[in-house]
Amino acid sequence: MMARKIPDATPEIISKYALSDEQALLAKIRYNRLVDVFLGITAYSLQNHLRTKVANYGQIEIDELYIGVDGRGAQYVVPVQAKGGNDRLGVIQTIQDTMFCRAEERYRHCIVRPVSAQFIADDRIAMFELHFDGDDVEIVNERHYCLVEAGEITAEDLDTYRNSGN
Repeated sequence: MMARKIPDATPEIISKYALSDEQALLAKIRYNRLVDVFLGITAYSLQNHLRTKVANYGQIEIDELYIGVDGRGAQYVVPVQAKGGNDRLGVIQTIQDTMFCRAEERYRHCIVRPVSAQFIADDRIAMFELHFDGDDVEIVNERHYCLVEAGEITAEDLDTYRNSGN
């Protein structure tokens, strides 16, 4: 899959000390506004590592929770699941995150858009928008991003992105 080059806005001091774990991935997503870029909305980090309970599931932890809005004014709640290192993304966490967002009264008017992200080869970040219909979890959208210095993005890259259609 094509990795879209995004200018890396991660503060250098964060890059210097970051590991390759879940926390580093969440920081890169936040500093580079990858939830916004990926979903096409304006999103704000509300809380990290939200520990809560969900009926029939027990205690859960949402890695990071975003609240967003689009150009029409529709509002979104975006639970983000992040995995670094050798950890693997799982459907159970997506189901739990979705069930929490649907059950929580304060988000009842928001559209739930669960996202999973993972570091992959060559310092790329894979992002997945997921949907849980009550039975199955499916991937709605997948994109790969590579954070680079702005000068590394060529006119050819920009032409490719402009003509890719999605």
